[in-house]
Amino acid sequence: MFVSEKILVGKTKDGVEAAILPKMANRHGLITGASGSGKTVTLKVLAESFSAAGIPVFLTDVKGDLAGMSQPGDYSEKIKERVEGLKLEGYKNQSFPTQYFDMDGKSGHPIRTTVSSVGPRLLARLLDLSDAQEEILGIIFKISADEHLELDNLDDLNSLVSYVDSKKKEYSAKYGNLSTQSLTTIRRAVMNFKESGDNFFGEPAFDIHDLMRTEAGTGRGYISVLDAENLFKNPTTYVTTLLWLLTTIYNELPEVGDLDRPKLIFFLDEAHLIFSEMKDGVIKQLVQIVKLIRSKGVGLYFVSQSPSDIKDEILSQLGNRVQHVLRAYTKTDEKSITAAANGFRKNPNFNTEETIKLLATGEALVSFQTEKGEPSIVEKVTILPPESRMGTISPEERQSAIRQNSLYGKYENATNDDSATEKIERINEETKRAEEAERARLQKEKEDAARAKEAAKTASRGTTTTRGTVGRPKKSTAEKAADKLIDKTLNKLTSKLINSIFK
Repeated sequence: MFVSEKILVGKTKDGVEAAILPKMANRHGLITGASGSGKTVTLKVLAESFSAAGIPVFLTDVKGDLAGMSQPGDYSEKIKERVEGLKLEGYKNQSFPTQYFDMDGKSGHPIRTTVSSVGPRLLARLLDLSDAQEEILGIIFKISADEHLELDNLDDLNSLVSYVDSKKKEYSAKYGNLSTQSLTTIRRAVMNFKESGDNFFGEPAFDIHDLMRTEAGTGRGYISVLDAENLFKNPTTYVTTLLWLLTTIYNELPEVGDLDRPKLIFFLDEAHLIFSEMKDGVIKQLVQIVKLIRSKGVGLYFVSQSPSDIKDEILSQLGNRVQHVLRAYTKTDEKSITAAANGFRKNPNFNTEETIKLLATGEALVSFQTEKGEPSIVEKVTILPPESRMGTISPEERQSAIRQNSLYGKYENATNDDSATEKIERINEETKRAEEAERARLQKEKEDAARAKEAAKTASRGTTTTRGTVGRPKKSTAEKAADKLIDKTLNKLTSKLINSIFK
């Protein structure tokens, strides 16, 4: 709920409000807790509250239980009990402006991008390439840029790899060694990924500004829900998609400094996968983005089971925290709980570490950034109930929301712009025509020389020698002219032969 210019998240048993100040929302955040502890409800409440504050939200729907934001919730007995217990004024069941996206284009507006936009580092992760193969992929991207051979889709990439292989000697001299084995491996990886059902690469490319829309009339921020049930089956592809979106947002948005409220809140659900699936180079890039992206008006909220899932360099940047129950089954669990407790400013009224173990479902420890940019003292709160529908929606409701969105039609139909595949085909055709023309020209010169030689022989047979003259017969004018033509033609052919050998 957005109340009194604050993003209300929960209340203590004494009625003290736990809320995020909009201008501090881009200090990033963290939602952690064991499975079934209430993380999804907290994420949903935060997304609704940000939307009500006019802040657009992006999130992934891994289980299908976040789609209901486009529909009003039910005022069930459980919801009623929590509303009355928290003494919530102004609570109402309502829908929120929601737009659905899907990499396959089946459960939402399609999201596509070009191979060039993803870049060699993230693409290497998608294709499961080795470090050496990633370096060669980087060279291929360099050739693409230098020779204006745009990589829109995987067919473009495959065409360029084959083209580079055909001119390997020339490109190796200019860019570095390009082994046939590595090029073959890259080509095979591209084909395997394409055959697995790739719909990610192509045109029209997704415009990240479409994630930063507000509803006409109300000013509420759109909640963009990426259907990730199928995407999540391949963790590497799931994480790469999130990092591509995040990197694109970072690269395309201008510096804006501190705003009254963020341009976008971006949730990274199942965040532990980022650190298990990505190599150090990618994680270093993420750390840099986390540190700098808030100056572009974007807040990042990581969602995982434990704070220990997140790298320390990132964890230190997360100023708004919600901690649900953690269970201590092992010594490793105990260490995680201790680390989570140490991430809060202590409250003298309770033991933070022990409280984390005893939280009920829907309860959490929270600490948000104060107006001075300091973490508040940790409080134990009950999280607000969502106002929109809990759970999924019917296919008819989803399709209705998709068709009613003003984005409908913008991404639905794939296009095939003039790019590397078409340009390489033209280069190959032009090369083939030039080679055929050269062969024809050389053949004509050869035939002309043969005809001239034959003419000379004929002229020679018709010429008589002077009686008594010793030595060869004197050449006629026709023979001399034929000899000159033959010599000239042979000199040209010899010169071309030498040039072709030492080219």
